Amino acid sequence: MGIVLQQNNQLVYASPSLNKAEVVEAFDQYDRSGSFADYFYISNSYQFQYKDQGEGRFYIVTDIGPLSEFIGKYVVITVLLLVFILLLTNGALTYFVFRSTVTPLKALRRAVDQIKDGNLDSAVNFKKDEIGGLFQAFEEMREQLKHSIGMQLQYEENRKELISNISHDLKTPIASIKGYVEGILDGVADNPDKMDKYIRTIYAKTKDMDRLINELFMLSKLDMGKIPFYFEKVNIIEFLEDCTEEMQFVLNEKAITLSLELSTNEAVLIMGDREKLKRAISNILDNAVKYMDKEWGTIRIRVAEESEWVQLRFEDNGQGMQQNELPHIFERFYRSDLSRSSETGGSGLGLAIVKQIIEEHGGEVQAASEIGVGTSIAIRLRKVMRLE
Repeated sequence: MGIVLQQNNQLVYASPSLNKAEVVEAFDQYDRSGSFADYFYISNSYQFQYKDQGEGRFYIVTDIGPLSEFIGKYVVITVLLLVFILLLTNGALTYFVFRSTVTPLKALRRAVDQIKDGNLDSAVNFKKDEIGGLFQAFEEMREQLKHSIGMQLQYEENRKELISNISHDLKTPIASIKGYVEGILDGVADNPDKMDKYIRTIYAKTKDMDRLINELFMLSKLDMGKIPFYFEKVNIIEFLEDCTEEMQFVLNEKAITLSLELSTNEAVLIMGDREKLKRAISNILDNAVKYMDKEWGTIRIRVAEESEWVQLRFEDNGQGMQQNELPHIFERFYRSDLSRSSETGGSGLGLAIVKQIIEEHGGEVQAASEIGVGTSIAIRLRKVMRLE
């Protein structure tokens, strides 16, 4: 860069760095108000006044000759260099995109093929990058699908076991009824006492069948959510007193004593369906009676209050069960002793119904047991405000 001075439109000075002759030529040929000459850029002029010698103008002139010369000489090399840089950048981007996207997607495709072939155990490893969320969602889907298929297979096994158990449980009373009816038809019951015994036996067997069918029907409706629950405030103390009084006579006939032990005589309120709670309690007591192996049986119902819950504990002095059986006794169709179930007529559905009813009440049910000592079933239900 340099400076140029004019006096009365005549060039009087140019910086030594500028070719004066070329500057004069540029000033003669081009507009001197911010214009480009062949090798110069002439800035806007700045006017001033020489002392008693007329008008003067001041310019800043930039020599652009070397730049123009460089561009003219190396333009082809520059274009080729730019093309090379673009190709290199494109190749690098393609490689990184392939490694970070296409390769993981191929792994995902292999995992999909594994699932299609029925293998749900093949996990996909993923990093927390741009497509990591996709892999995480796929893994969650695979785990959920594996769980669902496992549950479906379990339900299928339960269904098969149910058919087997129901066939066995129905076959026994039907065969007994058939035998007694044939005895009546053949005249074996030839006196009033025998006839009465045969008829009472037939009636007892039909009651067992009816009970089994009712349990299946109720469990099926609970599964489908087609049994309505009518919740109301229930004083659990009064409710249990009524239940024990009603069941005491039947249990006494079987040499079983039923007692109710309360931690308080005040009202303890819960939100419950009276009919369903009574069914749950009846199932627990029936289960205790079935597996009572003592000459004089006892069943205690203990009521204890907690801060937000009330606990009902049903304790018996029956035969008890192994510890490894406890996690399964509330499962449907589970029987702790198959050889004994055929004698007692158990379907393996009673405690499953208890669990489902209590859970519909927002409660919990647990079991504890010891061989030869007895079994304890604990129910926890959430309390509401006390009666005034």
